Amino acid sequence: MIESAPAAPRLPKPGLLIGGEHRGGARGETRSTVNPATGEAILELPEATGEDVQKAVSAARRAFDTGPWPRLGARERSRLLNGVADLIERDQEELAWLETLDTGKTLVESRDDMAQIAWVFRYYAALILSQTGSVNAVPADALSLTLHEPLGVVAMVTPWNYPLLQASWKIAPALAAGCTFVIKPSELTPLTTLRLGELLGEAGTPPGVVNVVLGAGETVGKALVESPQIDMISFTGGIATGRTIGQAAAAGAKRVALELGGKNPNIVFADADFDAAADHALNAVFFHAGQICSAGSRLLVESSLHDRLVEAVLERARDIRLGFGWEEATEMGPLISAEHRDKVESYVRLAQEEGASLKLGGDRAGDPRLANGFFLEPTVLTGLPSSGRVAHEEIFGPVLTVERFADADEALAKANDTPTGLAAAVWTRDTPKGVHLAQKLRFGTVWLNDFHPYYPEASWGGYKESGVGRELGPTGLREYQEEKHLYLNLDVKPAGWFGRGGSR
Repeated sequence: MIESAPAAPRLPKPGLLIGGEHRGGARGETRSTVNPATGEAILELPEATGEDVQKAVSAARRAFDTGPWPRLGARERSRLLNGVADLIERDQEELAWLETLDTGKTLVESRDDMAQIAWVFRYYAALILSQTGSVNAVPADALSLTLHEPLGVVAMVTPWNYPLLQASWKIAPALAAGCTFVIKPSELTPLTTLRLGELLGEAGTPPGVVNVVLGAGETVGKALVESPQIDMISFTGGIATGRTIGQAAAAGAKRVALELGGKNPNIVFADADFDAAADHALNAVFFHAGQICSAGSRLLVESSLHDRLVEAVLERARDIRLGFGWEEATEMGPLISAEHRDKVESYVRLAQEEGASLKLGGDRAGDPRLANGFFLEPTVLTGLPSSGRVAHEEIFGPVLTVERFADADEALAKANDTPTGLAAAVWTRDTPKGVHLAQKLRFGTVWLNDFHPYYPEASWGGYKESGVGRELGPTGLREYQEEKHLYLNLDVKPAGWFGRGGSR
């Protein structure tokens, strides 16, 4: 089924994971996951129904209400999380292969993902050991404590671009907090999430703590987030779906965490390190074929540097090698599906209709070997009007648009003129100027003289329509916890307020 790849990794068990058991869907329906680089089927998997979702949620509910996991101490939970990291490191090559076959990204990218994923689990294993409550300053005849307790049962819905990485950002802190969960990976890329479910069982999570359901968002995802037994919804994906999930959460008074992407400006001043800025301008948008929520797809360049930088970017982008992710020479893989490629191509046409000039790309791969995959050439558009749709809407593909600015004030105005606010970058040798601008940019992450790095220790999330809440860092743990105030009266005596016949 994976004939074009020189080797195939061990595939996960083809079943829903509910209450510690792998099983088929209630109606026997299946869906094949497809390699986007070749169009070939990889594995046929069961499709969950609403009934299956409810069974998974009930298993998670029982595991939380009566099982041992939420009642374990921090040391036991930390030990298990470190055990999961050990297993990910043990199987990292196999997991990287699965991720590449499922998403189309290069093995170099997938291997880097696995290293990051293991560190996310180790970070939360350490953090839960160091997290403490607090003693509040109150009168001497009382003791007031603030405690952290597990939130409950979490519904997790993850995207197709970073299936295992995004799953780890939710699963690791949720488990550290003592929660149980049901996760629905994208129906396009479920393989590594299924394998992680197996590894979590191997590490020793009790039955029902970890549950994986498969299927489309409009059916399986909807049943999951609307279940009255769910305490929290954590979603990463598109803005329109995020709004719907937010409404469902509000109807049930559930906690919600939403990471909804962005339209991310990469601002380059004339005094920037030219070679570094040019190199990172490509990395910002063509890494994983631009299918990254924080992709720097909107390049803003100071007018005096514009033409030189554009020429350098075009020269380098012409040489980007498209290909299968498992081939060493490949620098950029395919888009995730034919439907998504059609969407990205429609944005390229729209940009030209809005007045932009197509300087490079815009076509599908010309190599006959790649004809059955969902490839699109690296694409560069200049002269994009800042008022158009393409300057404000997320493309999610290998499409770089370039705009000019005259000074810092105009750069700031253009950068902030977007309904989202996930990430931005500033390139300048004048550090005070860069920091000053960063403080005014309305984005959750701002890089100065870099693009894309993140750390599990630092929170991740966005302003405005980029979402609600934060992942990673200490904040990412608190998303999955309740705070309880415990009051101890140290001087017990009658209150003396009532029943005294007004004698007071």
